[in-house]
Amino acid sequence: MTDRDHAEQGGSMTAVVTTGVGGYERLAVTQLPVPVPGEGKVLLQVLAAGVNNTDINTRTGWYGDGGWNARTPFPLIQGADACARVVCVGPGAGTGTAVVGSQVLVRPCCTSAESGESRWLGSDSDGAFAQYLVVPRSEVFPVRSGWSDAELATIPCAYGTAENMLERAGVTGGQRVLVTGASGGVGSAAVQLAVRRGAEVVAVAGPAKQNRVRTLGATTVLGRDDDPRTAVGARSVDVIVDNVAGDGFPALLEVLVRGGTYVTSGAIAGAQVALDLRTLYLNDLRLLGCTGWEESVFANLVSYIEKDEIRPLLAGTFPLRDIEAAQRQFLTKEHVGSYVLIP
Repeated sequence: MTDRDHAEQGGSMTAVVTTGVGGYERLAVTQLPVPVPGEGKVLLQVLAAGVNNTDINTRTGWYGDGGWNARTPFPLIQGADACARVVCVGPGAGTGTAVVGSQVLVRPCCTSAESGESRWLGSDSDGAFAQYLVVPRSEVFPVRSGWSDAELATIPCAYGTAENMLERAGVTGGQRVLVTGASGGVGSAAVQLAVRRGAEVVAVAGPAKQNRVRTLGATTVLGRDDDPRTAVGARSVDVIVDNVAGDGFPALLEVLVRGGTYVTSGAIAGAQVALDLRTLYLNDLRLLGCTGWEESVFANLVSYIEKDEIRPLLAGTFPLRDIEAAQRQFLTKEHVGSYVLIP
């Protein structure tokens, strides 16, 4: 496997190994040795693992020739979301935040201070679709809450991505924020997190999910086929959080105020969009692409959980062995929130 810490630990574990780019036939449920933590790393028992677009996009080759930084290191254990328990600490890792027996969340996006490059759990190194996982001690965050393991596993990737976009866009109280794809994992997180910052949220969701999105704090909910220029008005929105893109992209820019901000970290409806540069420069707009996370993002999320300032949106759970069924259900897009695998 890609994490060279794998070695005999006195037992074996069940893991889902993605063998390469392709369909569900690339997901192999197998037995592997329990990994051993190397220098500065910790061994975790995975309690729950979330299902994300990132896992599927990496397997299907949607990102192109490679993962986030280079060619994806298949065969690979995917899984960007991990709620886990610390089993043991490797040499040089000390104790610090990695107290044996403590419940933790794993930060899925680690940005190098030297190179500025981001490495993603489950895309650039082995992830959470296994019973055990080895990660650097720096990426382990203890969490104290009354949430279940599965509820906690909905947080890392989706909420981290959403919080990072809001942070980069500088969302503050009193602003008007439009969130597309508001029933999905990142979208529903963005609604909650923008409301937490004191923003007025306009959300876009399908008819069957609109009431659920309203309960997250959205003031206005639009349908996917609604023209935002008519529904909310031109130059009426300060920030747009858009992970949908596709054909609706040009209309979104027209509802931004002069000097407004468009921020994205995905393109569910299509990565190729039409951009009229006159709309961009004549209105002094900012377009932000987000992959790497600000350093403060994950610690902030953990504090929001512990203060009950956000709530999980758990769409359902599946046994780890049923990963194909979980991903198929995920791709129907009939849910609000996230699906989670239980090892």
